[in-house]
Amino acid sequence: MGPVRVLELYSGIGGMHQALRESCISAEVVAAVDVNTVANEVYKHNFPSTPLWAKTIEGITLAELNRLSFDMILMSPPCQPFTRIGLQGDVSDPRTNSFLYILDILPRDKLVETLKKCGFKYQEFLLSPTYLGIPNSRLRYFLIAKLQSELLTFQAPGQILENFPDQEPKASVKHRVAAGLEKESSFTSPEEEHIEPNSGSDAGSGQCSQKEAFVFKLETAKEMERKRNQDSDLSIQMLKDFLEEDGEEMSQYFLPPKALLRYAFLLDIVTPSCRRSTCFTKGYGHYVEGTGSVLQTAEDVQLESVFKSIEMLSEEEKLMKLSTLKLRYFTPREIENLHGFPPEFGFPDKITMKQRYRLLGNSLNVHVVAKLISLLTG
Repeated sequence: MGPVRVLELYSGIGGMHQALRESCISAEVVAAVDVNTVANEVYKHNFPSTPLWAKTIEGITLAELNRLSFDMILMSPPCQPFTRIGLQGDVSDPRTNSFLYILDILPRDKLVETLKKCGFKYQEFLLSPTYLGIPNSRLRYFLIAKLQSELLTFQAPGQILENFPDQEPKASVKHRVAAGLEKESSFTSPEEEHIEPNSGSDAGSGQCSQKEAFVFKLETAKEMERKRNQDSDLSIQMLKDFLEEDGEEMSQYFLPPKALLRYAFLLDIVTPSCRRSTCFTKGYGHYVEGTGSVLQTAEDVQLESVFKSIEMLSEEEKLMKLSTLKLRYFTPREIENLHGFPPEFGFPDKITMKQRYRLLGNSLNVHVVAKLISLLTG
């Protein structure tokens, strides 16, 4: 039997392709399809031998697809139409056209109903890289399906699994899900109690090593509890295992004074010894609020000493204190590491820093997808 012939839709920079390689199954990507010209440049740079179709999926005929004789489809449809940031236009958003076209071909229906009608056995998951010991929260909905008559060996009909089948269950969180999409990084509701900044409470902290915690920003009690639990979870690696070595080139990643003054109370600050980081979005490095964690490189400086009564200081004094933390953005390579891309994966020189962050924010975790592929084909 020859290698599995794989069709990769919404191929992006090649996260699915990289996961396929990591899964170690015998497979060949017979075609990759994406309209994003910048992402396609990165894809070609890393997978030069794979046929890349720079066209809309709606523009591919059923006959063209049949000629590929594929055995497996890997795809990660655009999530913006279904998310809070994307205004939740759902199927009325024009960006869903290509995904609906796929369902029309299968034949037309919603995804799960289509899979049932076509005889597929499937399983849905809500998974984050933290489940594999990676210190980055990036909760995503996944669905794997196989054309067969019997249930999958790990299948739990009617359930969305929140762990891999061979794992012990972690603490459950109530999730709100739209199929095929990345979830928001915050799971709190408006009704949950907020803690006022600079309260001196011991409920939580932005710094992992502090025993006497100091609340310096608006956060819910549940969010602080989640962070504290994750930082104490020894099954998760420390961030320092994913960081690049310090050097002069790191100076370009330090937060500018304007950002420090404006967003200090909104930053998710982590240190190299932390075992967590928030989801990096496509706006990381360009926007500050809610786009991902920032790294405190001055580990010996305590957050409490910096933020205590800081609102009483002049802007110049505030900036002096905040600068002692030496806060910087994670580099694109560090985000690649957290996403599971191997050292040999890279970007063409002409891809700008902003474009790299944007592409990585739209990508997925290679290790998570590789494990799912192994489950499906095992």
